[in-house]
Amino acid sequence: MSLPLLLSLVSLAFVAVLALLWSRWPAWLKGLLVLSLSGFYFFAAEAVSQLAGWPTAEPLPEQFVLLAAVIEEPNNKRPGGLQLWVQPLEEGKPAAQARAFSLAYRKDLHALLNESLKKTREGVAQVGSATLKKGQGGLAWLRPSGSEQQIKLRDLPVPQLPEK
Repeated sequence: MSLPLLLSLVSLAFVAVLALLWSRWPAWLKGLLVLSLSGFYFFAAEAVSQLAGWPTAEPLPEQFVLLAAVIEEPNNKRPGGLQLWVQPLEEGKPAAQARAFSLAYRKDLHALLNESLKKTREGVAQVGSATLKKGQGGLAWLRPSGSEQQIKLRDLPVPQLPEK
């Protein structure tokens, strides 16, 4: 969390404590203040997770171009993870901005990403698709992000130029 955001949240909490302890507000108004600040916490947590540059735990877009990947293998100290930098495809065209995604480590996805990164270094762009696995309905926010998607990567087709 950045320092200005942290300082503003601490100052808001300080003002709320002052209002609760030394104001002559009625009890119902103090209770409303506590409830609204509790709700503000969830709003602020969502806003911080959407900050540019931080990888999101949201599911990958349905169609995307793979730009880069970082693979952290699990060990005794860390569970491992996969960070992907992708550019979503909207109506067959790349979106204006790329986004970083964080996925749980999976050995099969590790192998797939290694092959795709080799091809990317050779100059062959990789396009991917992410679909929900069968039987993964329900509340998506209760499941880990990487476990509910089936990810496929393939070479980006060479554009066909019109004949002269």
